[in-house]
Amino acid sequence: MAAAQAHFDSGDFTRDLARRVALRTESQDPTSGPALQGYLADEMAPSLAALGFTSSLHANPEAAYGPLLIATRHEGDHLPTVLVYGHGDVIRGQDASWTQGRGPWTLAPDGERLYGRGTADNKGQHSINLAALAQVIAVRNQEGRALGFNVKWLIETGEETGSPGLAAFCTAQRDALAADVLIASDGPRLRRDRPTVFLGSRGVANFDLTLTLREGAHHSGNWGGLLRNPGTVLANAIACLVDGRGVVRVPALRPPTIPANVRAALAGLQFGGEPGDPEVDADWGEPGLSPAERVIAWNTLEVLAMVTGNPAFPVNAIPASAKAAMHMRFVVGTDVSRLQAAVQAHLAEHGFGDVEVSEPMVMNATRLDPDNAWVRFTLASIERSTGKVPALLPNLGGSLPNDVFADILGLPTVWVPHSYAACCQHAPDEHLLVPVVREALALMTGLFWDLGEQAAGLPRRAA
Repeated sequence: MAAAQAHFDSGDFTRDLARRVALRTESQDPTSGPALQGYLADEMAPSLAALGFTSSLHANPEAAYGPLLIATRHEGDHLPTVLVYGHGDVIRGQDASWTQGRGPWTLAPDGERLYGRGTADNKGQHSINLAALAQVIAVRNQEGRALGFNVKWLIETGEETGSPGLAAFCTAQRDALAADVLIASDGPRLRRDRPTVFLGSRGVANFDLTLTLREGAHHSGNWGGLLRNPGTVLANAIACLVDGRGVVRVPALRPPTIPANVRAALAGLQFGGEPGDPEVDADWGEPGLSPAERVIAWNTLEVLAMVTGNPAFPVNAIPASAKAAMHMRFVVGTDVSRLQAAVQAHLAEHGFGDVEVSEPMVMNATRLDPDNAWVRFTLASIERSTGKVPALLPNLGGSLPNDVFADILGLPTVWVPHSYAACCQHAPDEHLLVPVVREALALMTGLFWDLGEQAAGLPRRAA
């Protein structure tokens, strides 16, 4: 652990991260293919090779999207195997909008912050895990000992565009990616000063509501009171799906009862309250739940955008149509397979049958049992390394492609995030915090060390 923190203090970690941040791996840019390929072939594969990994690059099953890398370090069939995941692509740089640092493509230290695109999401996080593993391998080598477990890395380059091709790739590469557990890092800690573990993620479903009543707009003086206004109708249709306090009103979209061990894990956890956080609205969402339960263990239905007429240049006319982009976050146990039909039926029941509901785009929810042995091992290791009791979130409030690892690869999934909520992820001025990086390097080094020491007692996947 001391070596891991010295690795940061010497500047070696920031030099590695600066090299990675400089690569413009914007997966939303259709011309980014060479940069995405270069990140894997020229940066990650050599870095992993130096630690004894054998890497292979693979084309994405969806040809328009970036490649994937599998790297393997195998010490013995009798040892547990850990799969580590990261993504090398980033959100668009938004170069002109940065107000801190030196823009998106230059790692810029400023006080306790390290600015640059991908520092928090996700280059900085998987760089921490790679550096921590390197410290353990170096010390083991000095002592003439093996690492004590097998490691596989999977790095994709399309997470910021919804991980296209990842599910098909993992299905095809199920044997190559076989492991006993996924240990990975993404997303924020509960608080900047509290190590955090989460075990899955809420699912997400995006769908549109559209109401077209006629062709063309009509003068509001001549026709007001005679013609239905699609904006007014659609606003009321939305209100029958989710009320004015954010409570989901469609029975089929409400989650099952919160499990007792999930409630226990969330008891006493506080969300918000740190610098840069918005104030939590105490009277928003499902009544009777704590803020932690509302964001981690319950379903939400949001309006992301809504348009009728031309908001930039309104005219005195009744518009012809209205459209809303809807966004649902949901927990394990929610059946979203018939979401479109359920919403359409609910709207019809309330007199809004002419509102059209699009087929949703869905990422499934996952949640590992908080009592799983890998969870207990991880929590104990982090507490031993840091002297702090880590926060345990049964799942992240946001969404990750964790369903691929949990459902397709059949792995217990343990996530240890190294960022914090106000990191400006996906926005200008994205950054990591130096105190979090130093602590994360140490605790991940401790975690990998403990894994090697306790390998014989850790659960193995059934053959």
